Amino acid sequence: MPKVILYDTTLRDGSQTEGISFSANDKVKIAEKLDELGIPYVEGGWPGSNPKDKSFFEQIKKSRIKNTIITAFGSTRRANIKPEDDANLNALIESGTETITIFGKTWDFHVLEVLKTTLDENIEMIKSSVAYLKGKKREVFYDAEHFFDGYKSNSEYALKTILAAQEAGADTIILCDTNGGTLPEEIAMIVSGVRKLTEVNLGIHCHNDLGLAVANSLAAVEAGCTQIQGTFNGLGERCGNADLGTLIGILSTKMKTETIPQDNIKKLMEAAYFISETSNIKLPGNNPFVGHSAFAHKGGVHIDAMLKNPKAYEHLDPNLIGNHRRFITSELAGKMPIIKKAEKLNIKLDKASPEAKKLLEIIQDKENNGYQYEAADASFELLVKKTLKEYKPLFNLESFKVQTEKRFDGRTFAEATVRLKVNGEEMFSASEGHGPVDALDKALRHALTKFYPSLKEMHLRDYKVRVIDSKEGTAAKVRVLIESQDSTDSWTTVGVHENIIEASWEALLDAIEYKMLKDGKK
Repeated sequence: MPKVILYDTTLRDGSQTEGISFSANDKVKIAEKLDELGIPYVEGGWPGSNPKDKSFFEQIKKSRIKNTIITAFGSTRRANIKPEDDANLNALIESGTETITIFGKTWDFHVLEVLKTTLDENIEMIKSSVAYLKGKKREVFYDAEHFFDGYKSNSEYALKTILAAQEAGADTIILCDTNGGTLPEEIAMIVSGVRKLTEVNLGIHCHNDLGLAVANSLAAVEAGCTQIQGTFNGLGERCGNADLGTLIGILSTKMKTETIPQDNIKKLMEAAYFISETSNIKLPGNNPFVGHSAFAHKGGVHIDAMLKNPKAYEHLDPNLIGNHRRFITSELAGKMPIIKKAEKLNIKLDKASPEAKKLLEIIQDKENNGYQYEAADASFELLVKKTLKEYKPLFNLESFKVQTEKRFDGRTFAEATVRLKVNGEEMFSASEGHGPVDALDKALRHALTKFYPSLKEMHLRDYKVRVIDSKEGTAAKVRVLIESQDSTDSWTTVGVHENIIEASWEALLDAIEYKMLKDGKK
């Protein structure tokens, strides 16, 4: 079986998506999810460009990464200086990664008009930068930026740049359609020509400005590329990058090409939604393979045919990539992925049992109301265990109240009060916070620490809000994701409501209860 090496750049190219701002912790979580999926290479970012990426490379060394190779990204040296004097190249080395990717200019237009240097100096910049990194015992990938535009403008010079990288020892040369304006037949023709002139492995990096990034990547593979660079869910600047989820689906199920371990393909949908929730960018329902609607059937004729034979309107079994079939009008959605998710939590469900049926009905109802559990495992585990009566709440809410005040001196703060019953005893707590969620979190934990001292260890680590149905305007439902942490672990919970405070309260409540659950309180 032929093999294609996948190189994920969600954490760098994907972070350039309008509206995305990954924290260093977000990037670590995504890298760990991609490692679990089996992506061979994950580009962590540009360590010389900002403190956040520098922090990521420090944190990732302590992470649970087992199989994925983390790469650092940067550029060739600046013009007219030695590589050993270039701060960018030295930052790449200091990141500690065994693989480094650098990009250089291929298009003579960019060399002359953007870099403002000579064509010969650009060749030396490429050659000396690659050689310097190879001298530091690193695997070096060279990204030939704007390669296809450069080739169409001046093929002789474009080829000269990548041959310089090859001569200097680059392990793989990646041909980049940086502007995303090339057609598949052009990609195929140009890659075939380059393949005949080069000895090293070739890769492809496509942007999606024509909506052809996936098609162009596949054309490049057919023409001889053995590495594909892309992002999950097609994230990226402007119109995004080639969607690795779609590429894995096509290569693995249609082209019989190895990309990730075969057993991991069924995790594809879970990974896509995890990255969607972490990035706070909604995954389109009609996204190929992994979208919520990718195997949804609404028309009566379609449903009638599907009940007779699923091949009638499906190009493959959705279970292969972790998705599931849905019948919209008849509401006969299958929930095998939920049972599989429960198995990961060591919760055995017999799909024929009344308990499983009840649980699946509850989860289906919640998902229809906007809940998503792909990135909120703590809430999912609590829901399952409460439904199966394996966990009983340890306290009851009597009431809570939140108010925000702005003072004449410009100071704005929030105050929350909480009334609970714990072991029959009524507890009252009031706390101030920077905002209403912060105040609620402090008041809730303050009311409970007398009974559960370990709650002092935990704190809110991240908070995300997503509007579920924007056409409702300010009355729309929102989904709140809260990440909490203690000295040994972190977990994520979810809440949904038209009132953002109520949605936040749900997520906070789950966070507290999950802490108690994992500490052995039942």
